[in-house]
Order: sequence, then C-alpha cells, then structure tokens
Amino acid sequence: MRRVPRIAIVGGGVGGLATALALERRGAEIVVCEQSPALNEIGAGLNLSPNALMALRVLGVEDQVIALGCESDFLVIRSWKSGRIISRMRRGAFRQQFGAPNLTVHRADLLDVLCGALKTVTLRFGARCIAVEQCDRGGVARFADGSEIEADIIVGADGIHSVVRKTLFGPDAPRFTGCICWRGMAATSTVPRDIDVAEGTMWMGPHGHVVHYPVRRGELINIVAHFDSDSWTEESWTRECDVSELTTTYAGWHPDLLRLYPYSARWYKWALYDRDPVARWSKGRVTLLGDSAHAMLPYLGQGAAMALEDACVLSAAVRHCSHMSGPGCHVRGQLCWDRVSGPAKTILPRRGRGSNATSNSRFVSASVVTRQCFRLRGSMAMMSGANCDDAKLPTMSSRKRLGFRTIQVCPKDLADASGPS
Repeated sequence: MRRVPRIAIVGGGVGGLATALALERRGAEIVVCEQSPALNEIGAGLNLSPNALMALRVLGVEDQVIALGCESDFLVIRSWKSGRIISRMRRGAFRQQFGAPNLTVHRADLLDVLCGALKTVTLRFGARCIAVEQCDRGGVARFADGSEIEADIIVGADGIHSVVRKTLFGPDAPRFTGCICWRGMAATSTVPRDIDVAEGTMWMGPHGHVVHYPVRRGELINIVAHFDSDSWTEESWTRECDVSELTTTYAGWHPDLLRLYPYSARWYKWALYDRDPVARWSKGRVTLLGDSAHAMLPYLGQGAAMALEDACVLSAAVRHCSHMSGPGCHVRGQLCWDRVSGPAKTILPRRGRGSNATSNSRFVSASVVTRQCFRLRGSMAMMSGANCDDAKLPTMSSRKRLGFRTIQVCPKDLADASGPS
C-alpha cells in the first residue's frame, strides 16, 4: 500500500494555493505556510489568458472564477495625446479559438476561490520561512517563530523574493529596468460615464504606457501605469504614494486619463526589476514554482497563468511517480517535473522582456505584441514635441502589419493533470 506523500508549500499566493488544490486532488497531505496574517487584496488586478482558464478548469474552479471576473470583447490601444484608437485586439472570440476566454480578475477574488475549494489542506498564516534544509526523509522548512515542518517534498511558491530559492541557489542579482510602476483601483460607479472604462485599454505614449481594465464583475477598474524613470528604485508592492505623482508624471496626456486617476482612493508604486531564470528548479526534495522559479516582467500578463500551469504540471509529475515504490519515488517525481518544465526555464522570462526566443509545446508567447508596443512607445517619444501630430501613427488598418493579435495557446497537456489519481 502506497504511503500518502506529505508536502509543505511555502507561500500562500496564487501559485501556492493552486498547487495545494492540485495536490489535494491527488490525495496528498498538504500544509501551506504563508507569512501574511491573512489573505489580502495586495496585488489588485490580474489578467488570465485562455491558458490560465484551462488550468483553472483542471483544478475544478473555472466557473467560480469566471463568475467573479470580467470578460471584455477588445483590448483597445489608444494614443496618449488625442485618445484616438490605434488598435483593437479582439478577445471576445477566444472561447471559440482557444476553448477558454480571456478574463480579468481581482487577485483577492482568485485567492478566495482557490482557498474556498480546499478541503483537507492545513493553512498556517503568519508563518515566515527563513530557511529550508535537506534531510534523509525529505526536507525541512524552518520559520521565524522557531517552528519547523518536515515533509517528503518542500515547494517554494514564495514569490519574487523567494527565501526558498535563496536557500537552494544563493542570492539573485536583480537588475533595475529603469521603469517605475503605479497601481490603483477605482470603483466603476464613481467614474464619470464619459470616461470609457468598459474595455481593457492601453494608453501608449512617450516613455510610458498606462493600462486599465475592469475586474470583479465590472464593479472595479484596475489601473497600472508604467513610466521610464530612475527616480525611484524600491521594489515594494505596498509603498503608498499620492495621486499627484501620476498627474505630474503624465501631465500633457489625454484629459480622460488624468481625470481617471483621482478616483482611486489609494495609489502604490514600485520599481521594476528583472531577474535571470535559475538554472535548476529543484535540489533534492525541495523545488520551486511560479515567480520564485521564473519571475517575469509584467508586459505579457502571464505571471499568474504560469503559476497556475506550474501547479497542474507539478501535480501530474507527483502523480506519475506516486505509482512507483521505494525511497526515491518523490525525487523521481521532481526530476519528471524538471524535464516537463525545463524548456520554460529560460524562454519564459526572456519573453516577458519581449525577446525573440522560439516557442515550445507548453505555450506560444505574444512577444511580438510586446516588441511592437515598445516600438510604438518609441515612435511616440520621437513625436512628443509641441507639434506632435499622432495622425502620423499607425491606424487600425495597420493592425495586420503591426502584429496586434494574440498568439497565446492553451497547453493541451494539462488535460493529463486533471482529476484524482
């Protein structure tokens, strides 16, 4: 008779809770250790492309997430100065094209759904991991309060500042990208009706762009602003700032955008850093997933999707090797996980930067869209003087030439990850 594996997950974010749910469905004994005192709304909006919805389908929670999210027919790209529509990327047909929609959600809503679906998982809040160690029987996670947890497998899902990754492979060397980001959340009911916030929108301009889209059934508008500047270099998601920073930074941009900013009660800012992918994701009985393994820049909106896919693939690897016997079966499961995820180790993060890497079977990136967006930003920067006339910019008829169309696909291999063993 096979022994049920005991698995400790460090981190209770999207990747951690999704992994807990995927492994619980395999019958594993799971404990999730999260350093925050409770699940909270930090992180605001998320984009979930069809591959993310396919992973949520595998986890059995797709319908619940769709009910709390928002589907828009188009992603609209507008001129920073005139507000003229430059491009409209149709997303309403994604269900027919890819078998799942594109959804925008509030991070807290996604966490609530994942957490609510757990039945036997133990959740420990206020548990700040300070180190992990290997032992003969598996791994040990140690915490700031002096407690420790021993498990057959330790999963580091503790995000971009991962303690588990640092313990396994040493400190990373993040590079400042020269970009500052701000984020806010506005109640849709308070925004004047003449400001169009119904569709996902990207305002492209000199040295920056601003994205806003509806979440929580359209009740809230998530706003994220990016700007090239080295005036702020702190990498924190919780640093509050005043709205005047945005109105000053984007002075001269379209009035509708400037009018939208004050409808967010709070604004947060952070400096954007880039990291090289780690060469390995596992060592002994300890492994990584999500941002702790392959942190991405936000330009493709794939961070949450990749964490959800990771959860499904790791679960499938554990299931595959749970049918084996002997002391090395869990290690072989992690080796299987490494082989499946291997192609993503270097391709995924580079694509988030807009590189020209080639595709693999798990996903096809929209890196061409990223490159074209930044070229468009550059064009606007060159024409940002007093006599700027954005009529010279590409029109909607140029969409095919610009390549503004999605090439994301859903990983068909996730079908093998569904259901209990």
